[in-house]
Amino acid sequence: MRVFFILLRKELRSYFFSPLAYVIMAFLMILNGVPFVLSLIAMQAGERQHSLVYFTFNSGWFWMAYLLLFPIITMRLFSEEQKMGTIESLLTAPVRSVQFVLAKYFAAFVFYCFLWLPSLANFLVFEAIGDEAASFSTGSFYGSYLLLVVMGCFYLAIGCLASSMTSNQILASIIAFSIILLHFIFGFVHFFSTRMPAEVMERVTYTSSYEHMRIFSDGLLDSRPLVYYLTSAILLLIATHQVLEYRRWRV
Repeated sequence: MRVFFILLRKELRSYFFSPLAYVIMAFLMILNGVPFVLSLIAMQAGERQHSLVYFTFNSGWFWMAYLLLFPIITMRLFSEEQKMGTIESLLTAPVRSVQFVLAKYFAAFVFYCFLWLPSLANFLVFEAIGDEAASFSTGSFYGSYLLLVVMGCFYLAIGCLASSMTSNQILASIIAFSIILLHFIFGFVHFFSTRMPAEVMERVTYTSSYEHMRIFSDGLLDSRPLVYYLTSAILLLIATHQVLEYRRWRV
């Protein structure tokens, strides 16, 4: 565990002591501010069926920023080590591959969670100066952020795997974004096929990030998406570990 925490501290330092981290945060805050403002405008236009939280997390602006976030966070995790030639020394050192993978992954996860903290201020300010709550129920507010965390586990694992496969950071980001985008689009397949069997449609909906966010931000919590994202993240991390083990034996 001591080795793991040393590696984790090193990775966290590379995130928080880098200007790139705060550029990413500013980028995310701007793109999150757009759906927040648009949601306020829509709410002022008349009666509504959904809350501010629902409007914010189900807009196209939100998903554009969200899907772009993961390749940016993860593209350098293993690719930079390979490009600099430091991964060989790490793999031949008394460090297990699982410690190396988990340290990289949890550092990215901590940074990812840190990026979403400013978004809480949007809803807190709204409730402080307004005469209504940002969400119709406690479940919709906390459920939305719970799903953000759990979905983040899955998409970060995709980015980790992509980064472990190449020494080129740009290529790693393209691979990660392509897989993430395909997964997201796959959740809309049932909208384009009216003849899809009910059983197939249910399976497609089960993988739809958009549907999951719609349900959670509406206050309807379901354990199945949580299990899906967490188990998928574990499988992807196992695959990343196997890639590094292959590299270890080649060194």
